[in-house]
Amino acid sequence: MTKMKVGMIGCGNISPAYLTYLARSEVVEVHALADLLPEKAHERGAEFGIANVCTVEELLNHPEIELILNLTVPSSHASVNMNALQKGKHVYVEKPLSVSLEEAKATLELAEAKGLRVGCAPDTFLGAGIETSRRAIQDGLIGKPVAATAFMMGGGPENWHPNPAFFYAEGGGPMFDMGPYYLTALVQLLGPISRISAIVSPPGPERSIQTGPRAGESIPVRTPTHYSGRLGFASGAVGTLVTSFDIPGGSALPSMEIYGTKGTLSVPDPNYFNGEVKVRLHGDEEWRPVPPAFESGPNERGRGLEDMARAIASGEGHRASGAAAYHVLEAMHAYERSSREGRHIELSSAFMLQTAK
Repeated sequence: MTKMKVGMIGCGNISPAYLTYLARSEVVEVHALADLLPEKAHERGAEFGIANVCTVEELLNHPEIELILNLTVPSSHASVNMNALQKGKHVYVEKPLSVSLEEAKATLELAEAKGLRVGCAPDTFLGAGIETSRRAIQDGLIGKPVAATAFMMGGGPENWHPNPAFFYAEGGGPMFDMGPYYLTALVQLLGPISRISAIVSPPGPERSIQTGPRAGESIPVRTPTHYSGRLGFASGAVGTLVTSFDIPGGSALPSMEIYGTKGTLSVPDPNYFNGEVKVRLHGDEEWRPVPPAFESGPNERGRGLEDMARAIASGEGHRASGAAAYHVLEAMHAYERSSREGRHIELSSAFMLQTAK
């Protein structure tokens, strides 16, 4: 297939990961870059040999660009997505799909009305780690899945990110930042989530930036920093997911485990594309590795965009879809709503996701 020309909006901290992987792509070409701070776009253009650096408006009106890669901060996701769709461009956006469910729904409705595609990170589930796990479950290695646990326990991005304020704004925090990796992996492994019950901590005190030119500067915290919840899947399996920026000492808990009627599957960190999958069946004395379905590197961000470009060309569905991202977004909002209202929250998108498949 002829390479699909992609325009990237947002040239911040995550952009080199995408540009490094997509530079080798046989499916898409990152043809132009834009950022609200022009110097950032020029810096990335020089770094990766991309000559077309323009304003956001110029990029959206570029006649050769068919797909927009939206790597802006979460609060800008919806507006950039909608503007791109209005210009007749397909959209692939960094997670989350948007901050609010209303904006996400409007995005998907506009795309459908215009006959365009929406894709959304994370696409790490397309790597060897989660895909090997998915195939093992489908092949019946651990029997019928009955339960799962997943933990993202950390001290917060202020320890490594030079400009971490947006992590603590609305649409940030450990759930909206890291939750998509874990929830997406769980949905890929166990199917749609039907209901959630959770307790969420209130926003804590200010955080202090630990690295970069702004080190020592305080930033306000406007989002919860610890989420603990139970998930009921439409399949009948139950799960536990905890995400936290309040664990400065780290944790020895596993990233993810799936428990079946025949044994347990140890799933690698869903923030990465690779990682060892292990199994321990009933009667086994030790864990043993599950042969990988294929080989992946730790960073292959852009796999989902490539899959979407192929799907557009063939007319088939793409896996890192807007429908799947909406389901994950509804689940993340359900955590806060359950904590606030003190009850289980039913997810309406569970049925939508099942019928979409």
